[in-house]
Amino acid sequence: MNIIKKAYCRIYQQAFHLVLPILPFRQPKLITDMKGLAELLNNKNIKKVLILTDKGISKIGLTDELKEELTKHKIEYSYYDNTVPNPTIQNIEEARQLYLDTNCEAIIAFGGGSAMDCAKICAARIVKPNQSVSKMAGLLKILKKTALLIAVPTTAGTGSETTIAAVITDEKTHHKYPINDFSLIPSYAVLDYRVTVGLPKHITSTTGMDALTHAVEAYIGGMTTSFTRKNAKEAVVLIHKYLKRAYDDGNDVEARKNMLQASYMAGLAFTQSCVGYCHGIAHSLGGKYGVAHGLANAVLLPYILEEYGETCARQLAELARLIEIASNEDTNTVAAKKFIDWIKEMNAYMNIPTSFDMIKKEDVPQMAKHAAKESNPLYPVPKLMDANELEVIYYRAGNL
Repeated sequence: MNIIKKAYCRIYQQAFHLVLPILPFRQPKLITDMKGLAELLNNKNIKKVLILTDKGISKIGLTDELKEELTKHKIEYSYYDNTVPNPTIQNIEEARQLYLDTNCEAIIAFGGGSAMDCAKICAARIVKPNQSVSKMAGLLKILKKTALLIAVPTTAGTGSETTIAAVITDEKTHHKYPINDFSLIPSYAVLDYRVTVGLPKHITSTTGMDALTHAVEAYIGGMTTSFTRKNAKEAVVLIHKYLKRAYDDGNDVEARKNMLQASYMAGLAFTQSCVGYCHGIAHSLGGKYGVAHGLANAVLLPYILEEYGETCARQLAELARLIEIASNEDTNTVAAKKFIDWIKEMNAYMNIPTSFDMIKKEDVPQMAKHAAKESNPLYPVPKLMDANELEVIYYRAGNL
């Protein structure tokens, strides 16, 4: 990246960092179970809600308890479960129309990051009917309070229940892009570990590594605060202790509870301190090839950290010592390498691949441009890179 562009990016990030304390970040209020959710709606005199989820969750009946509690409290509901893994504009518009046609008053996003992302932008489109989804892309393009939005995460990874972000795929162009606005933070989050018990191993692993990516990228970036550093570190500690346990035994209640908490804390960290190139590249792979976001982050994270090199060695060393895989006698460079090696070992233990075989060399320049456009100047990465420099990551991740 040329020196002028670097200067612009750093000035932009420093300005954003300076105003962080006065920006309207907020934490969603926490609810522990479906009964509490129904009681909340009843207390707010809400008579009908839209449950927004996906076919996989419907098939295994995860929403059954919620529907029973709503019925007990005489709250009607409409049900949309066509959300796809990388939610599309079509998903948003279908859900929005159902909300309007059936006179709903609130949205319950029930699922992983895809369901929550879809619900967030559905809520935004309801209050901004004349603004297309594509016009919402970027930072602070909505700026209007939405209808009541409640998130019920069923995976311990995305942290979307805490964040200002939603990531949408334009199914016509295969372009995946983030939308960031304070109005997208859910008002309430239901952290009910029971909906995560028994999740398939591949979902447990990739969403868990997604949470780790959130915590690490938030911690090593240039816009940290004492609040975000604290939450990122606690998330890393919990993931180190409990992710393998959750992977080995899907019914391990203690592990499930703590992984859900880790995901939430990592979400609190990155929604203020932002993420990095790992996310920019992961989004481009998701848009182009449909790669699941957690899987993309898990595979990419070691490559990205190695590319950053010494620019984040101190922070990675701190995390390595925190989880006791490095000692105080290790130099920062050695300790950072131990942390990256631990990530690789976690991936290998949970059968996460080291590369993607679908990446085509001719697609790389365009994907790199999308990743650079998303990431620069907003993401406060340790080492700035332009599209040409980011291409190296695609080549390594695709064995090209």
